Amino acid sequence: MERSSDAALVAPCVAFVTLGCAKNEADTARMRVRLAEAGFLIEDDPAEADAVVVNTCSFIQSATEESIEAVFDAAGMPNVAAGAPLIVAGCMPARYGEDLADELVEARAFVPCSREDDIAAIVADALGVDAPGGGAAASVTLSASGGAAEVEGSRAALAALPAAPFAYVKISDGCDRFCTYCTIPYIRGRYRSFPLDDVRADVAAQVAAGAREIVLIAQDTGRWGADFDEPSSLAALVAALAEEFPQTWFRIMYIQPEGLSDELLDAVAAHDNVCDYFDIPLQHVDAGILRAMNRTGSREEFLALVDRVLAHVPGATLRTTLIAGFPGETEEQFEDLCSFVEEGLFDYVGVFPYSREEGTRAFDLPGQLDEDEKNDRAQRLRDLADAVCCPRIAARVGREMDVLVEGVEEDGQLFGRAMCQAPEVDGVTYLDAGEPGEIRRVRIVDALLYEMEGE
Repeated sequence: MERSSDAALVAPCVAFVTLGCAKNEADTARMRVRLAEAGFLIEDDPAEADAVVVNTCSFIQSATEESIEAVFDAAGMPNVAAGAPLIVAGCMPARYGEDLADELVEARAFVPCSREDDIAAIVADALGVDAPGGGAAASVTLSASGGAAEVEGSRAALAALPAAPFAYVKISDGCDRFCTYCTIPYIRGRYRSFPLDDVRADVAAQVAAGAREIVLIAQDTGRWGADFDEPSSLAALVAALAEEFPQTWFRIMYIQPEGLSDELLDAVAAHDNVCDYFDIPLQHVDAGILRAMNRTGSREEFLALVDRVLAHVPGATLRTTLIAGFPGETEEQFEDLCSFVEEGLFDYVGVFPYSREEGTRAFDLPGQLDEDEKNDRAQRLRDLADAVCCPRIAARVGREMDVLVEGVEEDGQLFGRAMCQAPEVDGVTYLDAGEPGEIRRVRIVDALLYEMEGE
């Protein structure tokens, strides 16, 4: 595409296809803002864009395969086939580096996680143009709804943020844990907390764009601030944000067991707008398996942890994730994991079969289970989790809850989420009245598996 000197011409538009976890969605939002600040337009439909960015996931092999399929799908779009550049960003370029260029010849450029802030220059180069620059609106100041913060930026940048009832905000990146099954440290690098002012600005921008709930995410949220020259804590961050934005819900995801300090629990309990919700990835409960994973803990320690959480925050909602079929896992160790789930301590349990990933230390561990056995164990654990978790959801019938109205399904059914339901993973609450973005007080009148009905 030739860059014309005619200022009346519309700036090039860019669309995103995003795969993987919430952290990738936050990265896409950040890239959208970078592009808008540089004067590019943001297009929702990739088939109508002048350039398409596929933000990939490569955490496990199945995610890599899904990302490759998405790249091929994008390459087949008429606009891309006609010359619109296809750009591959995120985890795949970070994990596979230069080898990816030899395999994905359809892509014009590759943007690893470490270069996502350069997205505007990369897109301009792929298009063969200068960054539009003048396409961005003049700088404005917006008061963030419900908070004292002011958002400094452009109308175009704020418009690039999706107008949604909730938004993800990353508070750090990278990881220092080096769990033996995990590729994240090799993809994202070492752990680094984002400064308070940067997190605060991201929250203020999302609130100004219409978000009523902010979901704080990272690879290891509980470590936030520990790496600063003057150390801080997640508890301090949560308290500061909750007090500055009192009309906004805050939810914390991905808190490793070591991050659940008494200070954090008390900060959650002290602020009504912080969800009494704790997502604690345990991965297993057998001490030997956990050591093989390069993790700490045991069944007894985790039972004590749950008791401590509920002592500080009575009635809190608990979620965890577990891995079935890790190398060397005996039937006895798996049955102990099942027994732990049967205790019914968690409202939500995510289960994944172990994925053998090249480049991780677990790849060469002895005692690798075959795929059928891993999948069978994972399904048995999921069925058990459903059997104990669904009654916990049903026990909410009769309670009154605040529900954030999110939208309308294709059949016209209104839905939202209560504080006990995280976005995209915990089901929804169906409603009989409300507008997207409102918070409505409802009585829960029915439950079906993980869904609730309120009126």
